[in-house]
Amino acid sequence: MGHHHPHGHSHTHSHAPANFGKAFLIGITLNLTYVFAELIYGLMSKSLALVSDASHNFSDVISLILAYTAVLLATRKPSAKYTYGLKSTGILASLTNAVLLLIAVGIIVWEAIERLQHPEPIQGNTVILVASLGIMINFTTAMLFAKGQKGDLNVRGAFQHLMADALVSVGVVVSGIVYLYTGWTWLDPMVSLLVALVITLGTWGLLRESLRLALAGVPHGIQLDKIQNHLQKVPGVVEVHDLHVWAFGTTETALTVHLVMEVPQNSLDFHRQLRKDLHDHFGIEHVTVQVEEPGDLPCPQASPHGV
Repeated sequence: MGHHHPHGHSHTHSHAPANFGKAFLIGITLNLTYVFAELIYGLMSKSLALVSDASHNFSDVISLILAYTAVLLATRKPSAKYTYGLKSTGILASLTNAVLLLIAVGIIVWEAIERLQHPEPIQGNTVILVASLGIMINFTTAMLFAKGQKGDLNVRGAFQHLMADALVSVGVVVSGIVYLYTGWTWLDPMVSLLVALVITLGTWGLLRESLRLALAGVPHGIQLDKIQNHLQKVPGVVEVHDLHVWAFGTTETALTVHLVMEVPQNSLDFHRQLRKDLHDHFGIEHVTVQVEEPGDLPCPQASPHGV
């Protein structure tokens, strides 16, 4: 007869998003103010570069609002309908952020091609001044999220979005300066295309990881075969099967596994040590273990990793 151990987890997991509430509010306020300023000056100076950059910056505001909403929802306690709480909203927010970034890239490319076909003179000084302000605002806001980007995919999405915007503004400043000296109207759209390429390369990893977590895939950096080998070396374990690892938030990883043991161990000390080992070696916070006797194995040919 299989012996079930109730769900248990270590209490040392990271809650990075909770520490970034103020950063999100500052970022939303600064970027929203800048969007209005950039749009007004862009229309006044007849600069398509500034107007298009303002629309791109507005996607920043939307992404920050999404990310902050996910942070708030992730703190809600589990309920009868959502037994894990709403932690996975952070995954959805990071996925949406990645998609928004790629849509913004599409807009930049479209407008750059249009400008290459129909080059227009710009007011270089105004463009340089307003875009320089954009660099400061986006870079400063991005730095608020720099420390949390490695531990939280949602924070990483916000960081990359802001850094991408800072990069776009750098491109606008460079093209504005060179335009003042050369009058080359084609330079601005060419710089925009280069920036679009850099943003795409940086966003691809975020999109791939967000999609993987949304599909309950194994989080990046965790190797299932190493966990399998680690569990097989636990004293008394003769078989490991139905091993599943997934993320139900952007900072928390869960694991479920069936361990077949010659002499079943269901003591609190055994489970406590196993949870500690999995947390210390692999950063897994939520561990559920089912201990079985050899005769309980449902199918000898079953995949050791489960289906």
